[in-house]
Formats: sequence, C-alpha cells, structure tokens
Amino acid sequence: MHRVAITGIGIVSCLGNDLKSVGTALREGRSGIVVDPERIELGFRSPLTGLIKDFDHSILSRKQRKSMPEFAVWAYASACDALELAGLAEDRIQNEQTGLIYGCDSSCLAAIEQVDALLQRGETKGIGSGQIFRSMTSTVTMNLNTLFKTRGACWTLSSACSSGGHAVGQAADLIRMGRQERVICGGAQEINWQSMCSFDGLGAFSVRADDPVAACRPFDADRDGLVPSGGAATVILERYDLAEQRGATILGELRGYGFSSDGAQLSVPSKDGLSRAMQSALQQSGLAATEIDYLCAHATATPAGDAAEANNISRIFGAETPGISALKALTGHELWMSGAAQVVYTTIMAQQGFTAASFNFSKPDEGTTGLNIIRETLPNPPKRAMCNSAGFGGTNSSLVISFS
Repeated sequence: MHRVAITGIGIVSCLGNDLKSVGTALREGRSGIVVDPERIELGFRSPLTGLIKDFDHSILSRKQRKSMPEFAVWAYASACDALELAGLAEDRIQNEQTGLIYGCDSSCLAAIEQVDALLQRGETKGIGSGQIFRSMTSTVTMNLNTLFKTRGACWTLSSACSSGGHAVGQAADLIRMGRQERVICGGAQEINWQSMCSFDGLGAFSVRADDPVAACRPFDADRDGLVPSGGAATVILERYDLAEQRGATILGELRGYGFSSDGAQLSVPSKDGLSRAMQSALQQSGLAATEIDYLCAHATATPAGDAAEANNISRIFGAETPGISALKALTGHELWMSGAAQVVYTTIMAQQGFTAASFNFSKPDEGTTGLNIIRETLPNPPKRAMCNSAGFGGTNSSLVISFS
C-alpha cells in the first residue's frame, strides 16, 4: 500500500481567494458571513450567507465558461492554484495516472435558468447548448477534465455535506491501492438564494441578522442554526514516493480515511455513526487517538448536530479530547465542499504556523460540555489532525492528516 502526500492546495472561499488571505482570516477571526438584502425582500426567514468577493472570472474565456456554473469556475481557479503550488505542469497531469474527483451534490441555479428560458421563449431551442452541462451534478469534473486534459479517474461524489470529505478520501484510496499516481480532488458549492430557499424553510438557519459576524456559533450554548455558504476547495494528492522523486514540497500526508453511514434518520445524526468513521480513519492511519493533537470539527451550529458530533468525539477520545475548532463560525456551512475545505484550512494552518480558534464560542451546553474547544488562536500549528464531515442521510467521513 502506497503512502499519500499532499503537495498542493487551493481555495476560493468567503474568507478569501488565495492561501495568504484565507490564512490571515483564520488566524485573526475575520468572518465571511454577511446579510443578503435580496433574501430579505424575498421573504427568507434568514438572510445570512457567506459571500465570495473580488473573484476574477476572466481566468477563463466566455466560451469556456459557457458550460460552467460559477462554482465550477471557482473549482478551476482553486485547482490551478493547487497545481501551481504542487509544481505540476500540464505535461505531468495529461495522462492516465492523473484523476479528478470532486464532491458536489447539486447544481440548482443552472436547472432553474433553463426552465425560465423555456417559459419565457415558449420553445426549447433558445435555451443554449451549455445549460445541460451547467446543470449536471458532475459539472465540475466534466469541465475540469476537458480543461486540464487528464485521462484517469473522472467523477463526482454526491453525499450531501460529506461529499468533499469522501472525494478526498476516495482519491487517497485510489493512490494507496496503486490505481492512480495523483488525483486532483476537492469539493464545490454554489452560493445563491435559489439553492437555499427550501433549506431556509426547514428553520435550520441562524436568524441573528443584526450581528452576522457572531451569527454562527458552533458548539455554543446559544447557537440557533447554521449559515449557508460555499465556494471551492482543491487538494492535490500524490503517491508519496513519486512526489519525493520529483522534488515536490510535501505539505502533509493523508494517513487515514474512514467512512460510515448511520442507517437511521434522514436529518438527525446518530450517536455512533461519525465515531465509526473516526475509528476507521485512525485504524488506517496507524495512529492512536491520543496522538491526534487537533480536530477540525464538522460542527454546523445546529443544536442537534453539534450535540451528536460531541457525543461521537467523546466516544473516540474520552474525557480528554484534542484541541477542537469549528471553522464554520467564520465561513458558514460550505455544504458540499466543506469536507475538502477543512483539509485545505488545516493545511494552511500547518504551513503558516498557527491553529485557528473556534470563534463565537462562549460556553457549552449539556450536549457539548467536555470538549476541548480552542478559544484563542494558538501560535503553534497542528501536527496530527482529524477532519470530520457529515451529511443528510447519515453519511460520514473522517480524514487523518500528519504534518512534519
């Protein structure tokens, strides 16, 4: 079984569009959550959202963007940055040993746009040839495949909010088993009100519109719901020995991937599902729970979800948990991309020499008491980290990463 190296990362997020600015936001607690006036006008219960600013769409031509929703363009930008950091030129990835795997579970806006076009014109021929590719869940990988001209694995994983975590984990498994030498992997999520209106109707969103920066409060006793967000995150995984041979800078090692499903309810996580994924990731990594010094929690700031994750964490670590932060306090819930984004954020911390705090945390409630929540940014980076993600339907992912 081959070791798996992380050699590149890229991110487009409400915290910033490059590694330096995102690192600064994580270190200093700069939130990317805002109030969207249009959602107020439309009658949303919560107008809060993550917001991506100052993104340069001109990295692709208008013709190239024709078949791509905005989040696929974000994915392309994050992948370009990750490949540049990894030192992988075009001739290194245009082969059968380079794959593409992203997590994504919807492309809502494109589907709405094509229906609107039909209703407005009264015929289908004016819809445009690009819309079918924009509206498919696999839009990220199909478009990136044609742009990068990779010839290995090429597919999209759909597993709700664990999609990005599973994409990174499956990519690592393909390398570990010798099926691929490198995989460009990650997750992407659209940010628009159209994709969030039914979710808003569930009453799961925070309604602290008077103070958006403090609205998302993972693990805190006063949490009142999540804040939707999105963007794109890319991780370059390579066979460790081959990365060493070509002189690549190795940012970290993907040591373990665990997965599980609850086999219970659609929207309420179980008391043991995530812990089974965590235990599996630890087993593959060869590390004991006591060797993990940082846990990047899924923690969406919903009362039931945070309490369930706290219970699962305690099952693995007991009374003395590693330092825990819930980065969604700053980013909001990045949904399909969140599991991959956690890998990027944690690697940024390791590279830039700090561990981010769990902002907006004041006090635990009965369900979250006992967790070692990091309340202030630490001046030392994580060495052995675990990243958790979970999604509707009870699907769970856990990743273990070590940094030298």
